[in-house]
Amino acid sequence: MPTGRQTLTRPARRVPAARPAPRGIARDRTHPMWFLVPAFVILFVFFFLPTLFNFIYAFTDWSSFKSDIRPVGFDNVTALLSDGTLFSALRITVVYAALVALLQNLFGFGLAVLLEKDTWLNRAARLVFVIPVLMSALAVGYLFQALLKPDGSLNDLLSALTGQQVEIAWLGSTTWTLVLAAAIHAWKWMGLSMLIYLAGLKTVPEDVTEAARIDGATGWQAFWAVRFPLLAPAITFNVATALLGSMNGFDIVQALTGGGPARSTEILNIFIYRTFGQGLFAQATTMSLVLFLMVALLAFPVIRVLRKREDIL
Repeated sequence: MPTGRQTLTRPARRVPAARPAPRGIARDRTHPMWFLVPAFVILFVFFFLPTLFNFIYAFTDWSSFKSDIRPVGFDNVTALLSDGTLFSALRITVVYAALVALLQNLFGFGLAVLLEKDTWLNRAARLVFVIPVLMSALAVGYLFQALLKPDGSLNDLLSALTGQQVEIAWLGSTTWTLVLAAAIHAWKWMGLSMLIYLAGLKTVPEDVTEAARIDGATGWQAFWAVRFPLLAPAITFNVATALLGSMNGFDIVQALTGGGPARSTEILNIFIYRTFGQGLFAQATTMSLVLFLMVALLAFPVIRVLRKREDIL
């Protein structure tokens, strides 16, 4: 039996060997990009290719009356420019787009201000005004077309209220039918504008408004001088979406009036649809190219001006 102190030594702890760095780091990092391939294929097939052929067929004599397609240069453009119908459709489209952008933003902004407080009644009202956004544009057009006929429900309601027979042709005026169609378009999409303006109002700091009130500003003065300028990004988005959507509009006007009366609501897309239905494919393609150029020359400068306004504010 040992009498001295024994020194007990613990076995050395085994340190795990360092794992080698994975070889495919770069490949693993780019692996999720493969999930975008189906989306890019669909975008290429259904957007970029038709756009490319749009630029090609606009300079041919493609139609349903010929078996072969031959290049004709700028003959289609010259023929369309010599016809006043194209300029009339362009003018109607620009007026329609301006009215939609104005009315949609006025309706949406007014609703956002009225329904800003988070009460149960305001939340229910927001839901009601968002429902038209989810509806089909064709369904909205046919619904209002049925309501506004001379024997429609609106005249029946007015007849019941006034006690006299009312047969107003709401869609029969060559002057006001376009304004009415623009108001219906704005009604359908004002819920989206309301949500964007509500989001913008919620991002304005409360202390900024309180500081303005401490300085002696009234509630309306604080709103228009402090809060409203801070809504510049929301205004840019709403105006841009309203302009682009209405310039490419077709469903509501087609279901509501079909371009009538007397072509007073024949926006460019309805003109293109009618021309394509006549078998004049090259002329319709040229008109769609004109629509593309019109959007690029009118809508995007407006968006650029609004973006500069954001920077100034």
